[in-house]
Amino acid sequence: MRIRLSWARLCVAVAGLLSVCSVLAQAYPSKSIRLVVPFPPGGAVDFYARAVQPALAEALGQPVVIDNKAGASGMLGAGIVAQSAPDGYTLLLGNIASLAINVGIYDKMPYDPRKDFTHIVRTVDVNYVLVVHPSLPVKTFAELVQYAKANPGKLSYGSAGSGSLPHLGTELLKAQAGIDLVHVPYKGGGPMVTDALGGQIQVVLGDQANLMPHVQTGRLRALAVATTKRSANAASIPTIAESGLPGYDATAWQGLVGPAGMNAEVVKKINEAFNKVMVTPALRDKLIAGGLDPMGGTPAQFSRFIDSEITKWTKIAKDVGAKAE
Repeated sequence: MRIRLSWARLCVAVAGLLSVCSVLAQAYPSKSIRLVVPFPPGGAVDFYARAVQPALAEALGQPVVIDNKAGASGMLGAGIVAQSAPDGYTLLLGNIASLAINVGIYDKMPYDPRKDFTHIVRTVDVNYVLVVHPSLPVKTFAELVQYAKANPGKLSYGSAGSGSLPHLGTELLKAQAGIDLVHVPYKGGGPMVTDALGGQIQVVLGDQANLMPHVQTGRLRALAVATTKRSANAASIPTIAESGLPGYDATAWQGLVGPAGMNAEVVKKINEAFNKVMVTPALRDKLIAGGLDPMGGTPAQFSRFIDSEITKWTKIAKDVGAKAE
């Protein structure tokens, strides 16, 4: 009899707990939402956050407050969110570095991107383009490969530092194309672009938003984009995959996560809000003009994607011996 009573009480308690969780989920959000951007103002992640902020606040019915917490390649802000309450009021707008690449280049991290976050939605892809200095006698990706093979070790490429996507993405390109380019790491993208414009380095794989203005003035030459499909605002530029390296993909991406253990109904609300606002014409046009391709999808799809990206870039980082500087 006592066992039956205890079981009955347990069932009542569980039912009550589920009822409370359901009520809380239905009431969400009841206050402002903090969106942590783990990078400084002005970059691609911050641009997206500020572009989506008004539409997201309208969709959720509460203010969305952007909080820039830059440092340690995105790990400072990401670590803050990982340790926050899983109530849906503190979210992280992460990217390929903070949620994938860092696993392979840092010996220790303050969080595990697979376990310490609730994955909500893949938000945008950031278009990367492969450019060369116009003094180089090549006009296509195939011609670059041919020239590099004929002049092994004589061409150099820049990156924003060891373990950055421009570094690992170019190393992936080198391995798949069978060419030898000398890596020149910089402390950030600004000095790299300056030297590319001056011809001190000949090849750069970088953010389309930063490089295309120089392509349009003729100071750099675009050969191909690093994504699996052509960029929406530069459709005339072929992908590296269609230019001779089938399967090549060095897509920079961003995504929304929260602390581990978030209520499934709250996650669903946030996911649906993002998917809804991403298809509005005004926001899509603004993002595409800024070199971002809107994405979307389910939390499960994003979880699988993060897992595959960690596996992919960790292997590449180990293959080339990349470590955070």
